[in-house]
Amino acid sequence: MPAVTVENPLTLPRVAAPAEAAARPVLAVTTAPSGFEGEGFPVRRAFAGINYQYLDPFIMMDQMGEVDYAPGEPKGTPWHPHRGFETVTYIIDGVFDHQDSQGGGGTITNGDTQWMTAGSGLLHIEAPPESLVVSGGLFHGLQLWVNLPASDKMMNPRYQDIRGGQVQLLSTPDGGALLRVIAGELDGHEGPGVTHTPITMIHASVRPGAEITLPWREDFNGLAYVLAGRGSVGTDRRPVHTGQTAVFGAGGSLTVRADESQDANTPDLEVVLLGGRPIREPMAHYGPFVMNTQAELRQAFDDFQAGRLGTAPATLPHT
Repeated sequence: MPAVTVENPLTLPRVAAPAEAAARPVLAVTTAPSGFEGEGFPVRRAFAGINYQYLDPFIMMDQMGEVDYAPGEPKGTPWHPHRGFETVTYIIDGVFDHQDSQGGGGTITNGDTQWMTAGSGLLHIEAPPESLVVSGGLFHGLQLWVNLPASDKMMNPRYQDIRGGQVQLLSTPDGGALLRVIAGELDGHEGPGVTHTPITMIHASVRPGAEITLPWREDFNGLAYVLAGRGSVGTDRRPVHTGQTAVFGAGGSLTVRADESQDANTPDLEVVLLGGRPIREPMAHYGPFVMNTQAELRQAFDDFQAGRLGTAPATLPHT
């Protein structure tokens, strides 16, 4: 799981929650069901079964892979529309090409993030490059959907391509964890992702036996999803493992700990920490459209069918 790493985390700025910060309790731990997306690549549905009041402003998150493709097996998604929210695609291992109906696109690979604000709507496709299809290889990533408030749902679409080297790297006082701040801020250290809905997104690698207690904005919710490994969450050390999501309650800090023993192929506990300010607006969600009312959903489908979200180009970039 390369993402972005450093040899010695003790060379990085270090963060820790103040002693007086109220610890967030763990309200629930859920296990993501497995499924398939797009043309048939395997995913875990990280937020399945969690009440939306604890997710807001996040809508869904899929862990894509981890899968080691044989030659000819890599898969992507066909052309599909989006309106009313943002998609965040974080590639940990492997490579993806992406393109939209407005001419945007590019390639994201180990540690890169593609942040697409769909806004008023566009067509979009994600696919492995031809070289990966021919060779096969490891593929692992996340796709997160972030809601937009009603005032921003019809804004002009926008891309942010965030290279792995741009993320803010931090550590804990004992150097037991590497924290990659992709978006938002942690203890005054800001990540490169610019968000319309205030959120924080962190990929943490926690060494065996290490514990992190991080300051967390009290006006944000708190979620921890385990990409790989075993550990515990909260001050009462509730067990978690690969494919599980912890939902935190209110407070000013959250705690995650890695078990002393990890699997040979997973040397560290790998966890994604998410927090955001709830939008608290009505949500009408169906397929690739996330709006506020059923009437707006119907309008989105009408606009898509009428071609007002754009048309698919003939070819992907780099092919």
